[in-house]
Amino acid sequence: MWFLTVLPAAEKCRLLKQICRNYCSAIASNFPCVPSCLPLDSTELEDLQEFLFQSKKLFVLSGAGLSTESGIPDYRSEEVGLYARTTRRPVQHDVFVCSAKSRQKYWARNYVGWPQFSSRQANEAHKALSKWEKIGKLHWLVTQNVDALHTKAGSQYLTELHGCTHSVICLGCKKITPRSHLQDEFAALNPNWSEESQGIFPDGDVFLTDEQIKDFNVPSCKNCGGILKPDVTFFGDTVNKEKVNFVYERLTESDAVLVVGSSLQVYSGFRFIISAFEKRLPIAILNIGATRADKLSTLKISARCGEVLPYVLTF
Repeated sequence: MWFLTVLPAAEKCRLLKQICRNYCSAIASNFPCVPSCLPLDSTELEDLQEFLFQSKKLFVLSGAGLSTESGIPDYRSEEVGLYARTTRRPVQHDVFVCSAKSRQKYWARNYVGWPQFSSRQANEAHKALSKWEKIGKLHWLVTQNVDALHTKAGSQYLTELHGCTHSVICLGCKKITPRSHLQDEFAALNPNWSEESQGIFPDGDVFLTDEQIKDFNVPSCKNCGGILKPDVTFFGDTVNKEKVNFVYERLTESDAVLVVGSSLQVYSGFRFIISAFEKRLPIAILNIGATRADKLSTLKISARCGEVLPYVLTF
């Protein structure tokens, strides 16, 4: 759809609306992790384009809905999110730290799911945000995602609020190692252990029974013998204060906020939107379904990020 970049804004929005009507019927088959949505409204698109043109230092907060088009499911989407499809819930921080059996379960599932999860690529929405950074529109990007897709898209003005699954930390000596190295250690420790993946969950693991994982061996830190954990903030844990303060500083420097692909149900991200509202910054939200900040927003659009972000701001 390169031709959209040479059209006037009004004509571009008209064509984009028609394109999205055609795509909506195919979303379920082309993007199985993306919830259904109504066709785009061209007036809303024009409003979003005007919102973006008015901003000189845009602060963007992204969530799991941005990565669903890359084939990574989210937790909360209606019908297709993990909570809607299963009774499974993500591991809690305290449980992981205190229970060797829970760590065995987590790492066995993660070991099986890692090749599929780590091979996911940035989609058009990730690439659009990276482009906005390069042209000077995006001041700072904060993502609640742990999938490294913004990095794969080339974003540099980036804070991964909840960390990244592509790194592993020792809870003892705090040494950081690449997750890919740990995959090799798993394979060496479990030469006769083999299970197949039946799709991935939002945090990169898969479902395995207790019987399947009972003989799985988990390595300790080679440096100190400590517990190895993904360098992410698990549910029940908190984001470190230095990172939070850094994000608040970037928000203070900004003149507008755009939320993409997040329902903002988790306070660690929602607090920045509260702060933006208190600072009277204009807030726009692009997300399929309701969010916690709808009443705080200047503009709300319910649509796929990949069908809006690449085309709403072009030069």
